[in-house]
Amino acid sequence: MSWLALLLVAMGVTDLVHSVRPTRFLPGVVGAALTVVIGLLAGLTGWPDLVAVLALGGFALAWERVVALGFRTARAGLPLAMLGVGAATVVLLSGAASGAGGPYADWLAGVRLPVLSGLDPDRALLLAGVLLAQLSTGNVVVRLVLSATGTMRPSTLGGLQGPARTLKGGRLLGPLERLFILGFGLSGNLTAAAIVVAAKGLLRWPELSSPQEQDKVHRLTEYFLVGSFVSWLIPLTGLVLLS
Repeated sequence: MSWLALLLVAMGVTDLVHSVRPTRFLPGVVGAALTVVIGLLAGLTGWPDLVAVLALGGFALAWERVVALGFRTARAGLPLAMLGVGAATVVLLSGAASGAGGPYADWLAGVRLPVLSGLDPDRALLLAGVLLAQLSTGNVVVRLVLSATGTMRPSTLGGLQGPARTLKGGRLLGPLERLFILGFGLSGNLTAAAIVVAAKGLLRWPELSSPQEQDKVHRLTEYFLVGSFVSWLIPLTGLVLLS
């Protein structure tokens, strides 16, 4: 699963850099460069692996541009299709991927952190990719699905309008929520993960039931439900990959 791990790293780094420095090309370049460097350090130097690593670097460059285009032109289906095709491709071709090794595996074997002690290099790399996906990439995927379903509509400037402006803090709460769910799931505390999900509903209830928002309550409820379920699917998918 080393190629799938690199795919998640490529998207995670690209989206994270874009959230900090939303400049043209820089996020994609950083994501592509880091993907290639990690692939080489992980010993993915055979011909199939080199082709895959370079292709994943190109994916990072294309992902940043396609996502920006999707938000700018309200064509969210394009980046979602790109994500689906990319993930399906690396999974179908995963049998040709070599296991992670090289200097990265040597470094991992020497780490004295209990959480990393004895961890398989492939699993550790996949864990890093899954963790990165919970951050800005999770927010991007949620926004893309909301846009594709017509639950919200990006403006011509790439921002949000309608109910998206009413619910505050989603860019921070979303990643925190996904990390909590993933962490509780990995530790086997699924009940605690369910409590996090329930707590989100309680925290959002005043906004959804506010008398001042009755004219928007149906749109707000749809926005909340669709966004929440998509957001929860991201860490749950990560748990499936890591199981």
